[in-house]
Amino acid sequence: MDIASIVGILSGISLIIAAIFLKGDLTNFLNIPGMMIVFGGTIASTLLTFPLKDVIKAFQAAFFVLYEPKIDPNDMVKNIIKLSNISRKKGLFALGEIKTNDSILQKGCNLIADGAEEDLIRNALRIEIDSLKHRHFNIQDIFIKMAGFSPAFGMIGTLIGLVQMLSQLSDPSSIGPAMAVALLTTFYGVILSTLFFLPIGGKLKARTMTEVINMEIIFEGAISILQNNNPLMVYERLSSFISPKNRTISEREVYKL
Repeated sequence: MDIASIVGILSGISLIIAAIFLKGDLTNFLNIPGMMIVFGGTIASTLLTFPLKDVIKAFQAAFFVLYEPKIDPNDMVKNIIKLSNISRKKGLFALGEIKTNDSILQKGCNLIADGAEEDLIRNALRIEIDSLKHRHFNIQDIFIKMAGFSPAFGMIGTLIGLVQMLSQLSDPSSIGPAMAVALLTTFYGVILSTLFFLPIGGKLKARTMTEVINMEIIFEGAISILQNNNPLMVYERLSSFISPKNRTISEREVYKL
């Protein structure tokens, strides 16, 4: 579970609710027509912009970001070094017996074990990386677009509320509810955009960058093993993907993995 995401959402909601309670009543900020305008309008525009299956995948990805731990690049470097040690002791064909849950790492092992040429491995893994970037960009774009839609529908709700208010100035009792819709729809739109859609899009982008780094490590690791399966040389090449202060593997540990 991504603790930072959970803490961020809960703390944001808690602080807003606490601020409301300090100077007012929470029920004053609950308005069903305003919610219908913002929530319904945002979902409607999103479905008009993107296919339904992509929208479903986007929300599944958001759930994945919150609950699935990300893979540390250091762990991926360790895995590649272990494969380098195996290939050095047992030969490149031994990598074909490796079983892993990482489909890209498994593909790299199989290509090496099958005696694929370096160019073929480069092309195959590069296609995987580019494909992942494209898929993840589509998902991120959905949340970025929703972050733009929700404040826009908040403004639409504000205009509706103002029209209702101005058309009923002769009835003072109707001014309050109409003004509430006018202001609360903007409030709902901004909250959805800044507290949910933009942060989720940013978190997905950060997760994508981590996954791309891991795939680049696999890519360069596979080429390194094919060119020269010396674990120390593999380590020196792959450790460049990680900043020195974040590296958890030392040169002394290379041959022990």
